[in-house]
Amino acid sequence: MEIVEKKNKNIGYEPILDGIPNWPVYQLSKNRKEFLEEVIQKSLARIKELRPTRKQLVEELEATVYREQNRIKRNRWRVDPADESNFWSGIKNALVELSKDDTGITKKEEEILRRIVHRYAYEIAGNFKPSSYKFARSFIQFWFRRLLNGSRVKKFGAIFRSKYALRDKIHIVGKVKMLRKLAKRGTVVMVPTHFSNLDSVLIGWVIHALGLPAFIYGAGLNLFNIKIIAYFMNSLGAYKVDRRKKNLPYLETLKMYSNIALQKGAHSLFFPGGTRSRSGAIESRLRLGLLSTSIEAQRNLYLDNPEPGADVRKIFVVPVTLNYHFVLEAPDLIEDYLHVKGQDRYFAEQDNYGSFQLLRFLFKFFTKGSNISVSIGPGLDVLGNYVDSDGNSLDAQDRIINTRDYFISNGKVCVDLQREDEYTRMLGNKIVGEYHRINRIFASHLVAFISFEMLLKRHPKLDLFTFLRLPEEEMEIDYATFRETFKRVRKEIYKMKDEGKVNYATHFKGKADEVIKHGLDNVGIFHLNRPLLKNKKGNIITRDLNVLYYYHNRLTGYDLEKFI
Repeated sequence: MEIVEKKNKNIGYEPILDGIPNWPVYQLSKNRKEFLEEVIQKSLARIKELRPTRKQLVEELEATVYREQNRIKRNRWRVDPADESNFWSGIKNALVELSKDDTGITKKEEEILRRIVHRYAYEIAGNFKPSSYKFARSFIQFWFRRLLNGSRVKKFGAIFRSKYALRDKIHIVGKVKMLRKLAKRGTVVMVPTHFSNLDSVLIGWVIHALGLPAFIYGAGLNLFNIKIIAYFMNSLGAYKVDRRKKNLPYLETLKMYSNIALQKGAHSLFFPGGTRSRSGAIESRLRLGLLSTSIEAQRNLYLDNPEPGADVRKIFVVPVTLNYHFVLEAPDLIEDYLHVKGQDRYFAEQDNYGSFQLLRFLFKFFTKGSNISVSIGPGLDVLGNYVDSDGNSLDAQDRIINTRDYFISNGKVCVDLQREDEYTRMLGNKIVGEYHRINRIFASHLVAFISFEMLLKRHPKLDLFTFLRLPEEEMEIDYATFRETFKRVRKEIYKMKDEGKVNYATHFKGKADEVIKHGLDNVGIFHLNRPLLKNKKGNIITRDLNVLYYYHNRLTGYDLEKFI
């Protein structure tokens, strides 16, 4: 069953909590100063554990200053604070003035570290305000619905009506009922795939539509370059993640922020892929830093309640797969991917989007017919075990198990970082498997995959980069041949669906010609150069092989190549 306990189309699901004051994210914002001071103190303690000697700590501080000054010089963003250069110059001068005779960590090193961590904590922190949240929520719903109705009804004044709701365009499928129940029983960590800058806005709407309280979520700092987007992100509970910063103090402060928020019961969301998928493929490797905080938070909750029978709040991890016909940034993303993959064999062209390209895309999206699907996966505990709707962890034979037992050594709950690193890897692998299993294949995904594979197999001796340079004249596929291949591969996908290995959209079934047409009409629908279309002879051609490769990659990992 795909959609359950459906309510009024325009309202969505009934809220699981009455009133914003009962939301955990509101409680965090209400006690923001105390929360951030706790983040700072525990981050300082953690960093000193990892760099216990004075020499190690000073070297880490020096490396942090060097990296930050280099970042400011080479890769500055509009959202960066105006005083960055002065701040880091001051830190550098303070390090120069340190005595070289001291053997142990002194108050001077601790004060320098505290200044850095304090700055990072306040930079990362979200600033959830109920009034701003309500306005942002109403604004997004109102204008999205207006655009949707204006595009669907095609009559003067239709933009002011509400015949169609966002549910007509954004399809939420999967374990919705389970997600809502788990959010009542424990703390939910939602981990979606990441393809577009639209993802954060989309997930924010989905959370509200499902009647869930606002989540805190890690959003790329680059999104805050656009003031109007920054306003909505802050209002919806976002905290900032700056992928440019790789130094230990920043990473530990970021992880501690997530860790403590989870312990305090704040539902959380982050993209474990770390950044948008450059290749267009579903993530196969995850960045485990923030993911590890769910395991650390669960362990700390057990440490705070050491009695075996204690009622401890559980943390649940919920994979989510986002499915688009079209990704605005696809040309730039695939250029980045190919540049890194090919190194000197491939030279990317500069084709960057302006600041308001995302807003322009939103307008295009809501005035065209292309849809989005959000697939909610089953709940997992922090070890990657499936849970039932009551939050009980289950083993491979569906027997109830106690998550607390995974954190016990010598009869008591304890910290074992090496063991928890392995747990994080297990959880990451489980999430990747769920991404592929709950993925909802669109017709556009399949026509792109088959077309690219058919063209590639004509040139078995060429490597990818030589193939991508072939002229467009050689990129024509006989429609009748394509149609037969499509039917064969789709039949295999039907089998995979029956085996629980993948899912597909409702439009995926039907007469082959109609499904193919749907796929061709929607794949890369807004790109200037369409990755797939029909020519006058009725055969299939491409105007952009690189972008076709991007959309093709959505179905890699299923071993479908052997059926083409």
